[in-house]
Amino acid sequence: MTLTPAQRQTLSWLLIAAAALAIVWALAPVLMPFLLGASLAYALHPAVERMAARRVPRVLAVSLVVLAAVLGVLALALLVVPILAKELPLLKEQIPLLADRLNQHLSPWLAQFGINVSLDVAGIKAMVLQGLDGNLEDWIAAALSSARIGGSILLALLGNAVLVPAVLFYLLLDWPQLTARSLSLVPPRHRPQVDAFLAECDAVLGQYLRGQALVMLILAVYYALALAVAGFELALPVGVFTGLAIFIPYLGFGLGLVLALLAGVLQFAGWYGVAAVAVVYGIGQLLESFVLTPRLVGERIGLPPLAVIFALLACGHLFGFVGVLIALPLSAVALVAGRRVTAAYLGSGLYRP
Repeated sequence: MTLTPAQRQTLSWLLIAAAALAIVWALAPVLMPFLLGASLAYALHPAVERMAARRVPRVLAVSLVVLAAVLGVLALALLVVPILAKELPLLKEQIPLLADRLNQHLSPWLAQFGINVSLDVAGIKAMVLQGLDGNLEDWIAAALSSARIGGSILLALLGNAVLVPAVLFYLLLDWPQLTARSLSLVPPRHRPQVDAFLAECDAVLGQYLRGQALVMLILAVYYALALAVAGFELALPVGVFTGLAIFIPYLGFGLGLVLALLAGVLQFAGWYGVAAVAVVYGIGQLLESFVLTPRLVGERIGLPPLAVIFALLACGHLFGFVGVLIALPLSAVALVAGRRVTAAYLGSGLYRP
């Protein structure tokens, strides 16, 4: 079978794309900090360009933007510290009491259906004391011992904590040159189509980022105020963390829900804490799913829920936690490409009868 020049060119591009995907998949652990740095650079470069347009030296503008990003990430991480500092001691005291309470109320109810369940309160108490009774020095010693033995996870986290800001800094510093060199690699006859495609992708991603930022801000205020009205002592850190963690679809909401349930169970007696969390987070989920995300994000991207779930699972499998972060932006780019391919197919002779 003899291929035409156009078919050979298409086949060559497909082989190059397949090889690139294979390399990315094989080097996913190594590429994670670079992908995260590139994603942050894309999101933050408009701020650098605005500062540079006002004659702020580019090195200074990039340094300020990177410093603000690092401080923002640290502030988000530090939101969890008061939660753990407050709840871990209570957890050690309350878990045996909760197990005993479940034995008193749940076991008789299950016995009516022929299910005999009895929790080993003494064993649960011993396990909790063993896991949570260590002091800070013991935990630090255990972490250092893990690192010496070959704790690759800890070392990888420390390495990424240094590497991601460095990648972000250099990408922002050279962003105009990098984009210009990348575009120069495109054959001149294809540049109008590529420019139009990239412009549409940039518009979709810009709308996504702006919409997602508004959703996060509104939900952070809502959860913090709603939990405060319900009487939660940790309303501010739990509420703000939940709102900001919404950026990670499903996982962020689930983590915030777990922290709120833990705070409610440990602070309040009976079922008030659980009921309050159910009401607050139920309303919050309805507000996000049916009002905020459709109006501020969903309508602009146009991805159905099943496509979002598939994108999260696929990107998470390929790139881990970073893949979950970049799943929706990549899906937006794929959506733009899919629209163009569909339009080309419908206008071609293959579709016409």
